[in-house]
Order: sequence, then C-alpha cells, then structure tokens
Amino acid sequence: MRALEVYRSLPRYLAARVVSGRLPAVAAAGVAPLRLTTRSAPPLPGPQWVRVRPRLSGICGSDLATVAGTAPFYLSPLVSLPFIPGHEVVGELLDDAPGLPAGSRVVLNPVLSCRARNLEGCPACSSGAANRCARVTLGHLSPGLQTGFCADTGGGWSGQLVAHCSQLHAVPDDVPDERAVLAEPLACAVHAARRTFAEPGCSVLVVGAGMVGLLVLHALRALTPAGRITVVAKHPRQARLARDLGADEVVLPKAALTAVRRSTAAIRLSPERGSDLLLGGVDIAVECAGSASGLEQALRATRAGGRVVLAGMPAPADLSPVWFRELELVGSYASAGDDLAVALRLLADPHLDALRTSWHPLSRYREALDEAGDAGRLGLAKVGFDLRKESA
Repeated sequence: MRALEVYRSLPRYLAARVVSGRLPAVAAAGVAPLRLTTRSAPPLPGPQWVRVRPRLSGICGSDLATVAGTAPFYLSPLVSLPFIPGHEVVGELLDDAPGLPAGSRVVLNPVLSCRARNLEGCPACSSGAANRCARVTLGHLSPGLQTGFCADTGGGWSGQLVAHCSQLHAVPDDVPDERAVLAEPLACAVHAARRTFAEPGCSVLVVGAGMVGLLVLHALRALTPAGRITVVAKHPRQARLARDLGADEVVLPKAALTAVRRSTAAIRLSPERGSDLLLGGVDIAVECAGSASGLEQALRATRAGGRVVLAGMPAPADLSPVWFRELELVGSYASAGDDLAVALRLLADPHLDALRTSWHPLSRYREALDEAGDAGRLGLAKVGFDLRKESA
C-alpha cells in the first residue's frame, strides 16, 4: 500500500525545525523525515483487532508540528518510529467487528489505551479516562499514545490501518464522509468544553478560531450554560463562522484585551516590557491556537481564580499570571468517556456544513501540508487526504 511515513532522521528533523520558522510548510515538508512510500499493510496485533481502509484523514496541528520539527521533545518516548500519521479518520471496515459488519463506515477514538494493549486497566482507564492512560508504552504494541503515532497500527495517511474494536464508532448513514472525519476533532472539542466546568452565565474567551476554536465554540454552546463568549479570530471567514456558531463577540488578536476589559469592567495595566494584562477579566479562557502568544493572551485576560483550558498543543509562555492571579491551568487532551458519541450527535448541526474542507491525494502531500499550515488565511477549516481512490 502507499503511505506517508515519518522515519528517524535527526538531521532532517533539525533541518525542518530551522526551515519551518522561515519558509512555507511545503519547504519544511521537503526536508522533514517524511516520505511517500510503498509498504505492507500492518498485521493484526490480536483477535480483537480489525483492518480499516481510510476514506478521508485530516491533518491536525500535532501532525504539522511533527513535520515541522516543532513538536515538544516531551512526547518523544510516547511514539515509535517509523509511524504513519493520521488519527482523524473516517474509514471502512474490512473485517467484521462486534455489532459492525465488514463494509461499515467508522470513525476512531485514536487513543491506544490499556484495553487496546491487552492490559488490565490502569486507574485512569478503569475510571473511564482512557485518554490519561499510564501504559501507552506497554503491552504487545510498540509505544504510541494514539493511532497515527505507533509503528504497529499504521495511520490514516495510508491505504490501510488496524484498529482495536474498542476504538470503533459507527458513522450514521446520513453523515457524509466530509463531515464524519470531523468527529475526532469535535470529540476533543467536546472534552475541552466539558473541562471548562462552565457555570451558568460565566464569561468565556476562546483564543483562536481555526478548526479547534470553532469546534470548541460549537461544543460550549451546545453542552454548557456559558454566558457571553468572546472569540479571537485572525481572519474574516473565521470571524463569520464564529458568529454563526454562537459567539457574542469576535475580535482580532490585537483588540482582544480591550474587548474583555470593556465587557468585564477590568483594569488594564501595561508592564515595562511585554504584553498588557488585566486585573479582572473573563471567568474562563480556552486556548485553541497552540501558540505562545495565544496562551499569554488567555492568561492575561482571565480574572483571579479563573480557569484557563489548554485545548491546543501548548507553547512556552510567561506563567506569572498563573502564580499571581492563582489561575487554574487545565489540560485537555484527546477525548474520553462518551465524548466521541456526543460529537457524532453534534455533527447533525447544519451550521457545520459551512466549515470549508479541502482534500488531496497522498501524492500531493507537500501541497496538502502547505495548505493546512495556511488554512486560516485561505478560509479552510480542515485540510487532509482523500484515500478513496488510493490502492490499499
């Protein structure tokens, strides 16, 4: 089968890291340890595993960070090389699974937890929080926190992968592939919205209006009693979509602190160096951009004792507000419990049809990665690969 494979090469990794900060993503993809190859389909690891033929597979921020060499080294022992990326997948079963005959369309919960590894449940898995599994490097599988980061499972950027039956969720017949592939990122957004623990009428700032931010906004409105929601959006189409999905106010990054100060009657202060900050601010901020500037904005716009939820992969930032304002800094990784089932229900909202997507064959992966890196400016919510015509 044809597949895009990330392999071990420190020189290429470092080259991609240097290039990614100066040139378009297509240039980083050209020097990154990523190659289009032909390889055998992964074998089934055990009796509870099935083969899946991907139909569409998205490119997410963590994938781009992997290609660009900017993924945190913290994650390096949690993956195994070479691996095939792609964890946002809608696919077709090639084998029968419990309650799902071959030919069924499915989406995956990509976390490779104790159950997938044929291990007795760790405390996290036993409590229903498999996204916090403590054994993602153990068992009969190679290390891998998710499908798409494990050498043994394959990933969505290929003609075939393997999945544990516990990872599978059926796609309703009336949900097209282009919307079904959003189930996994929407499940992550559901998880993030729930991690806000939003109380009735609370004020919320969503920093970033790419796919993560828009889906978090959608989940906040659908699942929580949050009050006023302000969204920070860089690009015009993102702003329009945020309003359609329920934002009360949409502002540019440079105007965000002013908007929060006005709506919360906070006091704005200017330090001798660095960004302005508020005394007062929103009750909750959700950082969805995965950038240092986005995290600093979230921290500096949240009232004392408030909560900042990290929905995007975090970047280094000044944590002084966490200390001084006694902020609650909350991580939100992947999904757990019934998050994905809830996401599949939320996909029925017709507003999501306005999220523009773009799909490429594997052979045009450099163009796809470049487009994904510039999706906001281009007005695209999701970019990925169309495997429906690829040979398995």
